[in-house]
Amino acid sequence: MNSRQRVSLALDHREPDRVPLDLGGTTTSGMHVSTVYKLRQALKLDEPGTPVKVVEPFQMLGEIGPDLMDALGVDVVELKLPTTMFGFKNEGWKPWKTFDGTPVLVPGDFNTELEPDGSLVQYPLGDKTAKPSGVMPKDGWYFDAIIRQGPIDDSNLDVADNLEEFGRISSADLEYLKTEAERLYTETDKAIVGNFVAAGFGDIALVPGINLRNPKGIRDVEEWYVSTVLRRDYIYKVFEGQCEIALYNLEQIYKVVGDKISVLFVSGTDFGTQNGPFMSPAAYQDLYKPFHKEINTWIHRNTSWKTFIHSCGSVRALIPDFIDAGFDILNPVQCSAADMDMYDLKREFGDKITFWGGGVDTQRTLPFGNPEDVRREVSERIKAFGPGGGFIFNSIHNIQALTPVENLLAMYETLREEGGY
Repeated sequence: MNSRQRVSLALDHREPDRVPLDLGGTTTSGMHVSTVYKLRQALKLDEPGTPVKVVEPFQMLGEIGPDLMDALGVDVVELKLPTTMFGFKNEGWKPWKTFDGTPVLVPGDFNTELEPDGSLVQYPLGDKTAKPSGVMPKDGWYFDAIIRQGPIDDSNLDVADNLEEFGRISSADLEYLKTEAERLYTETDKAIVGNFVAAGFGDIALVPGINLRNPKGIRDVEEWYVSTVLRRDYIYKVFEGQCEIALYNLEQIYKVVGDKISVLFVSGTDFGTQNGPFMSPAAYQDLYKPFHKEINTWIHRNTSWKTFIHSCGSVRALIPDFIDAGFDILNPVQCSAADMDMYDLKREFGDKITFWGGGVDTQRTLPFGNPEDVRREVSERIKAFGPGGGFIFNSIHNIQALTPVENLLAMYETLREEGGY
């Protein structure tokens, strides 16, 4: 059984030969570049000092190369446009070092400036004539968005301003996706996850517009959340415009990639906090669910793709609505949050939605436990989520910097030893 078949069976809630593994298949199931470097060294894939590419500078995610995939038995690969969240392309690689001295390669337009306080600022589109849109604190590991909110005049708010970063896909990008989908489909046996349609309505990582030189509209994080209540009609119109663009792009992209991909990453909007949902089910049903349903309905009517929603936190109360909206996959399955017991989730929803993640806690166990703690938790998660399929193994969100490499090895070894059906 190859990786593509293995993932397909799991997504159909059937048991393949073993639990499939994802690492780097999405921007919420990757690994910090410094940790990728240490893992590659531990597996003796590189000579000391060999740099690793930073493929997503905002989160400083490292490239999960084919040799690392093979070494770990990864079953998933990502198909995405070559443009980073800051708006510049992954090309023209140049050497750089993280604050801890890890040797990396960054895109040519990765243009940072060291501030007097020791922090690093990053620029939209790599354009240093614009105001910086990201900042990495001194000795930090990734960038935070810089809020560049202008004065808000409610009488003159223009929906188009909050749609500037969403646009119809270009012919060049379509050609890129066509070529890359063909390459990944024919040169690998991996299940392909598409991440190329901006349908994450209200995704707070996108709201500040870090890829825009001069973002207009509502761009402050707090102001955005307030606006979902106080300016509800405005936000609804923004979502309508975003949905229209996304549906157009989906139709164009499907024409060139067809059913080569297995999964589409639809939404990265977080709806949960550590202790409960970010909003009531009624608020989700009113503002978000209609658009999720429209996107998922188009996909299921026209493609064979499964649809993927990422939401951190305690979202137990919203899972029935996610399912009703047409989502096939939930990630990252944050079992450490309130009301997210793994056995309860599997019993209540395991035949209706695939759990992609939940494999080990990245808040406590993986970074701060010991290898035996990791082995014990991974083993339990496999027993809880694995039966009957519907489980893709991944840690709970991206694996962070400073994670002990011996814990990583324990995680992957336990999956290999106990993940068989």
